[in-house]
Amino acid sequence: MKQVVPLEIGICTPDIDRLLPFYTKLLGCEPVGDVSVPTDKAKSAGLSTAGYRVVRLQTPYGERIKLLQPQTPAEAPSISAFVLDRYGMAYMTFIVSDLDAVVKKLKKAEINILSGEDKVEVRPGTFLVFCEDPDGNVVEFVQYDDVKAYRPDVK
Repeated sequence: MKQVVPLEIGICTPDIDRLLPFYTKLLGCEPVGDVSVPTDKAKSAGLSTAGYRVVRLQTPYGERIKLLQPQTPAEAPSISAFVLDRYGMAYMTFIVSDLDAVVKKLKKAEINILSGEDKVEVRPGTFLVFCEDPDGNVVEFVQYDDVKAYRPDVK
């Protein structure tokens, strides 16, 4: 497989408008599309028994997050105290340059921080914070003292 554009992920939500401020105001994503897909196309694609709305968000680094709201409610996922207590997509990660600033923004917005009040150094020079978006999706923020050692492929 030859990937031709940065990764895109889709997040199913019962309320796009409730999630938008988390991804736009807190994370700095820019809306680049807002479309509705009719029932026949949603069924053909295997996405939903009814139509859905999708808002595409561009991350500051170029990936895209698609927020998808089906016309018929989806089943709520099981919630657990620990990220790895459930199968499926566990979390998405944003590598950042100033984790302290991110934590400050999360606290100001009263976002549920799963990893405590401060960043956690999980190994020398690697700091992280886990939080939940308003739907309970887990988001990780990581800061590396030497990001080039972690990702020498990124220029």
